[in-house]
Amino acid sequence: MKYSSLILVAICVVVFVLQYSITGFTDTFVLDSSKVWQEPWRLITSIFLHGGLEHLVFNMFALALFGFILENTIDTRKFLFLFFVGGFVASIFSAIFYSSSLGASGAIFAVIGTLAIVRWKMTVWFFGIPMPMFVAAVLWAITDIVGVFYPSNVANFAHLAGLGFGIIFAYFVREYIDKGEKKKKRVIKDDEIDEWEDFYFRKPK
Repeated sequence: MKYSSLILVAICVVVFVLQYSITGFTDTFVLDSSKVWQEPWRLITSIFLHGGLEHLVFNMFALALFGFILENTIDTRKFLFLFFVGGFVASIFSAIFYSSSLGASGAIFAVIGTLAIVRWKMTVWFFGIPMPMFVAAVLWAITDIVGVFYPSNVANFAHLAGLGFGIIFAYFVREYIDKGEKKKKRVIKDDEIDEWEDFYFRKPK
């Protein structure tokens, strides 16, 4: 088992505590679009910040669940690459469309986008209804598209950017997954069976 996703959850929780323990901590690392060019690290640091306990709990539940599943479907390096680059891409879109933003949602949506392709049949719950991962991802995307036109204090463009990046990334890792599955399901040839029979069941002289 691989647990980088859970380590990321722990980091976000620690950062959340620091946000409410150190004055000015959030302002120093939040994604402020007016300061991105001078302080580009905010595109990454803002991923680990959250606006409240509810924001943190929902995001960390999704990261722990979907992140753990995906990390153990692909390898840890690919998962971390997806999380950070997906979060970075989402932050760029946030900086373009919003004055400020924070949270791991964009990176998590990148994870969801990849899972929607590589584990598309996996059952998830969407508003209490079980459905395939791919269908749930489509509904999440529709929700964010609607949110673009009816703003609800959510960085919908960041979600969509992360989701899109995750879908694109999925096509690069599918070959890796398919190769792994083929190794697990390798067909045993007749001549190999004959060799084993000769070796293990040959009559003693």
